[in-house]
Amino acid sequence: MQHRKLFLILTTLLLLIVVSSKILSWFYPPARLVPATTPVTILSTQDQVRFAVIGDFGQSGTPEGEVASLVKDWKPDFIVSTGDNNYPDGSMLTIDKNVGRYYHEFIGRYSGSYGEGAAQNRFFPALGNHDWHSMFCFRNACRGAYFGYFSLPGNERYYDFVWGPVQFFILDSDKREPDGTSQTSVQALWLKRQLETSTAVWKLVVSHHPPYSSGDHGSNQYIQWTFSEWGASAVLSGHDHLYERILMNDIPYFVNGSGGGGLYKFNAPILGSQVRFNQDHGAMLVEGTAQTLTFYFISRGGDVIDRFVLQSKPR
Repeated sequence: MQHRKLFLILTTLLLLIVVSSKILSWFYPPARLVPATTPVTILSTQDQVRFAVIGDFGQSGTPEGEVASLVKDWKPDFIVSTGDNNYPDGSMLTIDKNVGRYYHEFIGRYSGSYGEGAAQNRFFPALGNHDWHSMFCFRNACRGAYFGYFSLPGNERYYDFVWGPVQFFILDSDKREPDGTSQTSVQALWLKRQLETSTAVWKLVVSHHPPYSSGDHGSNQYIQWTFSEWGASAVLSGHDHLYERILMNDIPYFVNGSGGGGLYKFNAPILGSQVRFNQDHGAMLVEGTAQTLTFYFISRGGDVIDRFVLQSKPR
């Protein structure tokens, strides 16, 4: 009897936490509602670019802090995140501790308590499943801590921007996305159109859930869109807390989810897997010109685990 009573109390508390997080999300500003045809945001026309990619990082502690120090030592132009920016539930109560504490100087319109923000936003996250836990959408209108904290282009759930020779296409791969996650969804058709009309030398797609992965979560068939056919140069994802490089359909797929959360094990390597690493946390450094795009994965101890170079094709 006592065990049953305890179970009911714990279940009730859990439901209260979930419901309260949804209610609290409505105290934040909503994501912007913009037409799908909004022109691409051009943030820089410089001919070179240097940026960092972090993933599954938002778990305040030593691993995240050491990865953040590594990233800031590179002096990147900006940072891209592959999602899960704010563990465990994307709450307004934890977002500044999990994100601003380590990366406030890259965040535009920063209003947290850890110092100065950026005059121009230089932090571009993708939504992860943990970020979605405290979000609420009614039809196409969404609210949550994420939207009140970051200042992003487009509808803020999925968006694109240009920085130098690279155009980025940040997707929302969570199945709760109002515009869908199938190959024929509103979001996918937006991506197809944006990729096919892009004039950028390099076209990088970013999503939280990996289309292909040898990690614990594994591949996600529903997000295996025809990225290469549409014109993507590479796809970067997270979700599995490890690093992997996979060659599939003539383009590289990177799984980069070791920015701070607990590391995962690998399952049997999938077809096309070329590099796998889960011995330490780390991040990616990417350097680009009109001729080459070079991807590095570097552990928090400074070891270069992987280096991969794309060469531009004659137009």
